[in-house]
Order: sequence, then C-alpha cells, then structure tokens
Amino acid sequence: MQNNTVMKKLTKPQFVILGFQHVFAMFGSTILVPTLTGLNPSVALFTSAVGTLIFHLITGGKVPAYLGSSFAFIPPIIAASNAYGVQGAMLGCVIAGLIYVVMSGFIRVIGSDFINRFLPPIVIGPVIMIIGLKLAPEANNMASGHLLTALFTLAVTITVSIFARGIFKVIPILIGIISGYIFAMFYGLVDLTPVLEAKWFAAPSFTFLNPAQIGDNLGAILIVAPIAMVTMVEHLGDVLAISKTTNQNFMKSPGLHRTLLGDGIATALAGIFGGPPNTTYGENVGVLAITKVYNPAIVRLAATFVLFMSFMPKIGALIHSIPIPVMGGIVILLFGMISAIGMRTLIENSIDLSDTRNLIIISTILVIGLSGIEIMIKSVPVSGMGLAAVVGIFLNLILPKTKQESPTEDSETAA
Repeated sequence: MQNNTVMKKLTKPQFVILGFQHVFAMFGSTILVPTLTGLNPSVALFTSAVGTLIFHLITGGKVPAYLGSSFAFIPPIIAASNAYGVQGAMLGCVIAGLIYVVMSGFIRVIGSDFINRFLPPIVIGPVIMIIGLKLAPEANNMASGHLLTALFTLAVTITVSIFARGIFKVIPILIGIISGYIFAMFYGLVDLTPVLEAKWFAAPSFTFLNPAQIGDNLGAILIVAPIAMVTMVEHLGDVLAISKTTNQNFMKSPGLHRTLLGDGIATALAGIFGGPPNTTYGENVGVLAITKVYNPAIVRLAATFVLFMSFMPKIGALIHSIPIPVMGGIVILLFGMISAIGMRTLIENSIDLSDTRNLIIISTILVIGLSGIEIMIKSVPVSGMGLAAVVGIFLNLILPKTKQESPTEDSETAA
C-alpha cells in the first residue's frame, strides 16, 4: 500500500527519472561482461533490454526485476570461444537457456512445494547474504581506482537517501552518480573523447547463431550449458531477495516456474543474437531496497531506454564514460543492501542464533559461498552460492533439530 501511494504521487517526468536510475545501476556490469568475453557491448545491451521485456511479459509484469549480463558464464564463454569459436559458445548459451525452460516445466508439473522443505529461512537468509558479499571484492576493485571519488559518491548517495524529500528521496543513486561524475571531472577522470567520436545511430553488430554448426560444437555445449544448474540457484536467490525486498511472494505469484521460464527464454534469445546469457541483477535489487519504489513498469521503462541505447552508440558512450570509481561508490551501498536483506530474513523469521545447529548451517553456508571452494561434478565446476546452497540444504536435512522451530519458519514466509 505504501508503494502504491508513492507511485500515485509521481509525475511522468519523475517516472522517467526513476527509469533512468535503473539504467545507470545495470549499465556498468552489463557492459563489462561482453568486454571480458570478447562479445559486442551493443548486442549485450540489446539482448538485455529485450530479455527483460520478455521476462516481464511471461511473468505477467508482476516482478520488478531487470535482466543483465551474467557474470557466472564469463569463464565458460571464454573457454568455449577459444576452443570452438564464438558460434560454439553462443550455442552453449542457447542450450543453457533451454535447460531453464525444461526445469520450469518440471516445477510447473510437480509444483514448488518441495522448496518449502529444502529452502527454509535458515538456508535462504545466508544464501541471499552471499549474493551481496560475494560481490564485495568487485566493489573494492571499482572504488580503489580513486577512493576519494568513490567515497564522495557514496556520501552523497547516503545523504540523499536519508535527508532528501519528494522525488529526490527515491533517486539517490542517480543523484549520487551525477554528483560523483562532476566531482571526478575535477580530477581528470572523465574522458569525453569516445563520446564525441561515437555515432548517434548504428545497429548492433549481431552474431546470429548458425544452426548448421550445431553438430560441430557439442563440446562447447558441455562447457557452457551445465553452468545453468548453478545459475538457477542464483536465480532462486534473486527472486527470493526481490520478494523479501518488496514484501510480495513472487514464488507463489507469478510462480518460480514462470520466472525461470522468462529467464531461460531471455538467455536463449541472447545466445541466438550473439549476446551473453541474462540473469536477474543484484544491482537493481539494491535500487529497489534503497528507493522502496517497486513498480515493475519503471523497470520496463528502463529496459526500453536500454533498447534505444543499443542503437545509439553516443548515448551508450556517455554512460560508459562514467568513471569506474563513481560506480564503485554506488555498488558499495547496493551490494551491502542485498546482504542486509539476507540478515532481515533471519531476523524476521526469529532464527535462534544461540542454537548450535543454526550456527553450524549459517556459518558453513557463508564460508563455503565466500571462500572460493570448488568441487567438480562430472567435469562441471560448482562453487560460490551454488555450492553453498547445496551444502546448506544437505545440512538442514540431516542435522537433528535441537530446539522447537518457529511455525512461521518456511520459505513461503521468507519470501
């Protein structure tokens, strides 16, 4: 109800500004993934925008999620591209998306009730915390380039979040980025040369998948596609985080099967056009947590902006000219917000941290998720949040309950 009240007070220009705020939050990471993997950034923007709109169509426009380029696929895409070429890597991405689609159908048939047993708050909470904490080193890398600029940007964003009123209250990230950008100019951190040289209009250079080469790239499929089993766990964590942030149960409506289907089709489509796989973005979950404005239409507007930007290199270059330390100051807050959502899950479900069993489960999940421990399952590396979630589920099932658990302790309450 509070969110609806906020939205009624917003004018159309304010609505547009909120959309741009989501664009700024996702832009850096979405551009970084194709840069590291050798793919085209404009294509990544295109597939990210179209993938987000498809996701909203499939989920009935209920989930305020933005889909950007997935970091989990960076190593396998590089490996598959080196061994089989870009076509082989993209084929693996398409198959990864289809794995999502198959799992979506499976969940639709049997239901998602099994998640209540396997993913109670004692597991969900620390897994969500890992989403943010795992990204903390990236925040350090981004901010350390010019720490003063990062801290200035962070300070402005926090100040606006706490003390601003009206529309300024819900766009602290946008104000922080603009302020940090101007601040960085005085230190010579802004290079506008690429902006001046970029064209106003140009179609992205798509690398369309060639079905005739499928038979020659089975090895690439085995390298890339199995990562979907790990990213599906990340998808679940993000959906739960968004549910917790907005106080809505998206696991129930539109349902996990529909969010998985939307994510899977978006990923498969990205591979067909030559873009990196998509995933729900933690940066934008952080925006939701800070602004407390959850209208999915704002996210769809952001996707529309990004779609136009994929055909307008000059605007893309302007946003890309934002110094990395500026975004470093922003993500310090965004990534921390995600971890705080995980802590909130534990607190609101009255998880007793004096209980040895609970301490064992939480501490094991956190350390495994953050330590970089990796195991190989049929030549597929599993680490990070995926491995931590599996271990947490296993411990929760086998360890005897030492105290009576709260009757509200189920994943539906957590969501």
